[in-house]
Amino acid sequence: MGSLTAVRILDSSSPGRLDRRRRLLSDVLLWAVVAAPVGYAGFSPPYAPYAVPLVVGKLVMLGAAVVASRRQPLLAPVLVVLGSVVDGNFAFAIPVFSYLAGRRTASVGPAAGVFVLIVGGGTALNLGLLGTGAATWFLLASVLLFAAVFPWLVGRYRRQQQELADAGRRHVEASTREQRGAAERIRLRERARIAGEMHDSLGHDLSLIALRAAALEVAADLDDRHRAAAGELRASVSAATERLHEIIGVLREEGGASVRPSGETVAELVEGAREAGMAVRMEAAPGAAELPAMTGHAAHRIVREALTNAARYAPGAPVEVSVTRVGDRVEVAVVNDAPPAGPLPAPPSQGSGLLALAERVRLAGGTLHAGPRTDGGFALRAALPVTGPVETAAGTGLAAPSDAAQPDAVVEPDPSERPVDAERRLHDARRRVRRSLLVALVAPVGFALVLSLVYYPVATAGTVLDRATFDQMRLGTARSELAGLPRRQLERPTTADRDGCEYYTDGNFPLAQPTWRLCFTDGRLASKEWIA
Repeated sequence: MGSLTAVRILDSSSPGRLDRRRRLLSDVLLWAVVAAPVGYAGFSPPYAPYAVPLVVGKLVMLGAAVVASRRQPLLAPVLVVLGSVVDGNFAFAIPVFSYLAGRRTASVGPAAGVFVLIVGGGTALNLGLLGTGAATWFLLASVLLFAAVFPWLVGRYRRQQQELADAGRRHVEASTREQRGAAERIRLRERARIAGEMHDSLGHDLSLIALRAAALEVAADLDDRHRAAAGELRASVSAATERLHEIIGVLREEGGASVRPSGETVAELVEGAREAGMAVRMEAAPGAAELPAMTGHAAHRIVREALTNAARYAPGAPVEVSVTRVGDRVEVAVVNDAPPAGPLPAPPSQGSGLLALAERVRLAGGTLHAGPRTDGGFALRAALPVTGPVETAAGTGLAAPSDAAQPDAVVEPDPSERPVDAERRLHDARRRVRRSLLVALVAPVGFALVLSLVYYPVATAGTVLDRATFDQMRLGTARSELAGLPRRQLERPTTADRDGCEYYTDGNFPLAQPTWRLCFTDGRLASKEWIA
């Protein structure tokens, strides 16, 4: 027993170890992917002084970002953004860790704070300390937008898709539990009703036995030995009656007594339906009326339920009832045609009557099949044992069919997982997914527009040269005499191949790119050009 327990403990812990190994492997692969650009650039010639320690430090920093992406997902993008200050190859890791941060972070507030901190710090560093131009700042801000913010939005959308899938699965599970619980409650009510019927019938029989034993006990022509035996019999029967009352009587539900008239047969039930106006035809085998009590009750209940459903859902349709005996089984069939004028208006059926009927047939040791026919009618067929249910090892006298081998248990849904709660959670998850998708599509456009609105005034302030002023400029004019010349120049393009030239823009939105080039020689305008 001890070894078996140890094996179970090892088996239960192995999934956790397997998950840890998978996470470790995925982290190693992630580190290898993001470290490849940095390592390749660092170990490629020409080699700078202290190249190896510097590259090792960068790789360690990337390893720290990989570890942080599990426990502090928002710290990983900060680390790689800081690394991009000293090595531009860190930029390849920014979208990866930003996506993981969105995938692994539940709330939006901390992420927004981190991105604001990165933008503010990067702006102060580039414009204040490093003295980079507005164009370079705009480029870096755009990279941050599309390499960090957009992947984070995609990761968050994927996270909420997973939450939606989980909410859908929990909703299905809660609905399934609710349906199983409803079916189980119907089964239990039917079992309690059967128990009540058994209590009534057995209690009546036991009372008669006790009465006869009491009559024997007071008989004058009985000797003392037999009188004492009769008294013991009466006492045993009385005690058995009390135990029966305690064990089975508590299973009764209020109003759950059998509605079957005492001694009513299936033929009398069918005759009553005819008197009520139903077109019922019955075929019964000669020995079908002599059935065990539980089998007879089940047959009566089958016919009654089928006639009730036919009257409700197929008014005016002819109904055929047959009770035949085949070997040690009795087959009961109730078949009705399609209603001539269509079914009567009625609320949709929940199927509780058939569930209860199936439980009664199961307890009687039989099988039940019910379903619509191709011609629009309905058929209900059951096979019941003539000898009654086979006694089980527990001695209950109730035999379950092979498909009910599992122990009975009331599956009550968890109050926190009721279908209404699960459906509300599913609705919220769908709303969050729709909102995240909208934000993922709209936010980059909005951020780009905001960046443009911030960059454009800075880039164009004092650099706009209109075309009319450009056309009036004459070659050979001293620079100090040029009317309308802007007070500030644009940054010299990196592809410029001429010295002594100044660049201005016509105010094109949103990048304010260079439009005019004025070149001077000895302080005088030597050439003017429009830049395509």
